[in-house]
Amino acid sequence: MGSRMQKYPFEVSIEDILRDPEPYIDAVFSCLQSEFLVMPKGLGFVEYAIFERGYEALKSASSEFANLSVEKVYAVALSKPISIVVLRTMLGFTPPEWGYITTQKTGIVVSQGFVRSLDRKVRMTPEVPLKFGDTAKKRLRALIETALNLLSQRVPEVEKDQLHRLDKADTRLGTESLRNLSRLGAPYAMVLYERFLGRPFAGHRDSVSELVGDTLESAIEDVLTGAGISYRKTKRAERVEGFDQAPDFIIPSEFNPQVIIEAKITEDDGTARDKVTRIQHLGELSTLGQRSGESRFEVIACIGGRGFGVRREDMKKMLIVTRGKVFTAKTLAQMVTNTLLKQFVSK
Repeated sequence: MGSRMQKYPFEVSIEDILRDPEPYIDAVFSCLQSEFLVMPKGLGFVEYAIFERGYEALKSASSEFANLSVEKVYAVALSKPISIVVLRTMLGFTPPEWGYITTQKTGIVVSQGFVRSLDRKVRMTPEVPLKFGDTAKKRLRALIETALNLLSQRVPEVEKDQLHRLDKADTRLGTESLRNLSRLGAPYAMVLYERFLGRPFAGHRDSVSELVGDTLESAIEDVLTGAGISYRKTKRAERVEGFDQAPDFIIPSEFNPQVIIEAKITEDDGTARDKVTRIQHLGELSTLGQRSGESRFEVIACIGGRGFGVRREDMKKMLIVTRGKVFTAKTLAQMVTNTLLKQFVSK
């Protein structure tokens, strides 16, 4: 069937979908778009040139990693803070992991909040010297001391069915590994292997996940605003009476919900299943206490990402619970005319 003849689930009745859901699943799958190859940089993105300057400062202060002096590295951390991110990258730890192991090894409490704030501050202003009070300086020094102790030692033996986090090409043999890679360059196969274990851009991808979702929410806002529809856009983790988890949009307001919109993007099919379950739950809430066939509000799902295009059974569930009101970026322009939103148009 050609795309011009194709009908979307929001254009037909729920009876049509129940009778033969397959073509409507295909219709949604055909217009799902994935943006996993392109990510927003977001605030605090560190360009390579800046990262490299931090690396060179750290390399110089440690005599090409031969002398991991706490005093010298601490001084560089204060004067060129991006070196802190470089040091953490050498460890291969997240900020909370670094703080946790520092607390364990030094007895100085480096809270998750402190180390996250430090990491963000450095990424926002990577080359602005740090000015800290005594407590913060003590914590930073403890972080550096812990990192240098870990990096200077050979990786301890572990069981055959275990893998040590520092068993990496640049840290396996302590300072010897650091010196070898800084002087000779990393063997490409080993770089590829470690990249395989860690996924390229994984940390950055996690840090901008909310920005990716914001693109769909912004598009929904444009559609609603363009039609003059009153709506309430909720904040993350906000509490709204009547909902155990606040939907993304409530029309016209939370005091009289007639239409709710959930905006979900995912590139992972496992996460997609969780999001489908969330939309199903909203569908159940819409009929709670109502007579058969009636709903308190209409549920609309706006979705994106390749994760939703994997499991046909999950898409079938979403089509049924929303009565076909499933939209993608490609079909968003048709949302108002094919849902109860048309009753709230004022433009």
